[in-house]
Amino acid sequence: MAEGEGGSARPAASPFDEAMEALSSLITKRSRADKSNKGDRFDLLFDYLKILDLDQQIPQMKVIHVAGTKGKGSTCTFTESILRNCGFRTGLFTSPHLIDVRERFRLDGEDICEEKFLAYFWWCYDRLKEKASEDVPMPTYFRFLALLAFKIFAAEQVDVAILEVGLGGKFDATNVVEAPIVCGISSLGFDHMEILGDTLGKIAGEKAGIFKRGVPAFTVPQPDEAMQVLEEKASQLDVNLQVALPLDANLLNGLKLGLVGEHQFLNAGLAVALCCTWLQRTGHQDINCLQQMSNLPEQFIKGLTSASLQGRAQIVPDRLLNSESSGELLFYLDGAHSPESMEVCAKWFSLAVKEENQHQNWCNPQGGDSKSANALIGNNFGKSSAKISTQILLFNCMSVRDPKLLLPRLMNTCASYGVHFKKALFVPNISVYYKVGSNALPPSNSQVDLSWQLALQRVWENLIQGEKGSILCALDLSMRYVCYSMSSTHIYSSYL
Repeated sequence: MAEGEGGSARPAASPFDEAMEALSSLITKRSRADKSNKGDRFDLLFDYLKILDLDQQIPQMKVIHVAGTKGKGSTCTFTESILRNCGFRTGLFTSPHLIDVRERFRLDGEDICEEKFLAYFWWCYDRLKEKASEDVPMPTYFRFLALLAFKIFAAEQVDVAILEVGLGGKFDATNVVEAPIVCGISSLGFDHMEILGDTLGKIAGEKAGIFKRGVPAFTVPQPDEAMQVLEEKASQLDVNLQVALPLDANLLNGLKLGLVGEHQFLNAGLAVALCCTWLQRTGHQDINCLQQMSNLPEQFIKGLTSASLQGRAQIVPDRLLNSESSGELLFYLDGAHSPESMEVCAKWFSLAVKEENQHQNWCNPQGGDSKSANALIGNNFGKSSAKISTQILLFNCMSVRDPKLLLPRLMNTCASYGVHFKKALFVPNISVYYKVGSNALPPSNSQVDLSWQLALQRVWENLIQGEKGSILCALDLSMRYVCYSMSSTHIYSSYL
């Protein structure tokens, strides 16, 4: 036991918490938009690889590298699931994580176990710490995680490593891979403009930084400005750049994609193209992947329909409440954070809510008992004896994003489907405490700056003029307490 305040005993930190404390020390407080770093010395990554004895191992990896503004995580998830169902040992590196940092490292479709994570973590951390100097300092947070991913995949001898770019492409830590098997660029849009540029052309140029000479690449249909830049960059490097069309739903033999939403057919089509090319270039001709795409191999269908990814169009019932009670909570979660993805999120949310309501009304046309869950959006479904729910938007927006671009897309798209929010909760980001892991929340008596949340509130209030409803700015840091304190039948929430 360790000694806490006032001499009281407190439990010793677990090995995992100790690792999270060490990882937290790598989080830089410098603004992401700091223009002075010029790639933040990208060349340092090659020094780190030598320190970790990875400089000879990474070139042997059969990598699929994916960049993009929207859909790159989903594309990587589809890709991993397809190749795993083809019988290959897969390694998947994605970001960010929702709850546990181990979500970023998946082996054969599962988060890396804690025992392996700790072993690889300390092997990398201790070696880098030992060699750290003024010229070669400890890597920053994301760079360390990318290096850790390379170590894990090399040690676990995966057949394929699927890497999602963290930010941009050209100077991203994953771009130390100099000879991937195939590259992909998902949908491009306006995001991280303070770093990547304020035009689609500039953003496309940064994303195209993952192109490697002679390595085939695929993208999805893009706006003309973005596509022109991608084609120019590809031509300069002798890259065969092809456009992958959205997957035809008929190829799934009546099944549904594992990731929900119409936009996922675009990501699925890109994943299929990446997998086919990876199979061909690695000599696995035994798996019949037709270029004409008149049908899909059984392994592809299984991979596409069984893929899963938390925080993407995810519906989560509250497991702590009795599902048969009238106070059931349903959470609609999505990680949308660009204007375009906000519209996609709002459309999915609105249609999902309507489908749920129709299902409940069909199951209980006479009103019936409380078992029906009974969620109606305002008065959109006419007169009914079912219970009326309160729509609460739980909104988490970092200060580097512009709420005047995001919130109108969300509100207007939902309104076009007859869905109107009645409450909005603007909550602080725990990430401002520069901590990760289970001890990331600040003490309950700490002072929290809510100026940004109040600014969000003002934007929202301006938008709802003429709309019925009320605004609640949540000052409590406990999401569960805030949600449970509402006297609603259901809570519909979107994490952004």
